[in-house]
Amino acid sequence: MTTRDTAVSRNYAGALFEIAARDGSESLYGELIESLGTVYAESEAFRRFLSAPSVSEEEKKDALKAVFSAQAPELFVRFLMVMLDRRRQGSLPGIAGAFRAELDRQSNQVRADVTLPFAADDQVRDQIVGALEARFEKKVIPEFRVDPKILGGMIIRVGDELMDASVRRQLERMKRELVQ
Repeated sequence: MTTRDTAVSRNYAGALFEIAARDGSESLYGELIESLGTVYAESEAFRRFLSAPSVSEEEKKDALKAVFSAQAPELFVRFLMVMLDRRRQGSLPGIAGAFRAELDRQSNQVRADVTLPFAADDQVRDQIVGALEARFEKKVIPEFRVDPKILGGMIIRVGDELMDASVRRQLERMKRELVQ
């Protein structure tokens, strides 16, 4: 994603967040834009449908209205129509991510990707989350992954910050030092 795409996604997410905040529906709007962004990212057929010049803008709008009108607030549906008018459907995953980031910021929470060489039990997970919450002074929403290639230790990513305490990383560093 280019810097311009990121800025577009943040601008649209900011506008959607303001709309959602008017009636305290930030969580609902977050779920809706997240599901739409996920479908767009994972479904080639859906991406082709929304970007196909052979499908009229009205057909695209009618399809989205049919899906979302029953389950989404009218302002959310109108937001989607504006996105289609401005041909920003390709930004859906980015908008969903930017919306989630703003919701996290407003809720004083951060998301952490934690990679371990083994599946952690609840006690290990709680210890890691507790340490991260103390470090960042925010509620931490963790996502645990298993990657046996890291050999031991862990890798944690919170936003742009990467904490790599894996044995693999330490061995690579030692190898570089020995070679020099």
